[in-house]
Amino acid sequence: MAYHPAMQKATMADIPSDVHGLISKRTAELDGVAVTEVTFDVGARWSTDLKDYAGTQLCELPHVAYVLAGTIAIRMTDGAEQTFSAGDVMLLPPGHDAWTVGDEACTFVEFSRGNDYYEA
Repeated sequence: MAYHPAMQKATMADIPSDVHGLISKRTAELDGVAVTEVTFDVGARWSTDLKDYAGTQLCELPHVAYVLAGTIAIRMTDGAEQTFSAGDVMLLPPGHDAWTVGDEACTFVEFSRGNDYYEA
């Protein structure tokens, strides 16, 4: 089988987790695209676990993600709320809080270009 120089591969299991309280992430860096697996453990909340690290009141980064397991709730600055569960695709603009719903961790995979993701 021939190798193509533009093809890239990363294995999430080989990437160490970056943990902040009850939220962990691991990011695979490909050419111009970052793919991040994020897990919100039971009881995790962005404003509790990542607020101090981010240095902002709410998450100010956009997210495009596919939910693999569990359910996550999102509340926007204007008070609008939505839940996303396994099998859902979410597009989140900046200015939101997020937390796990129920008794199962929520894991999602997000796709980013440039610096619209958390630096470790």
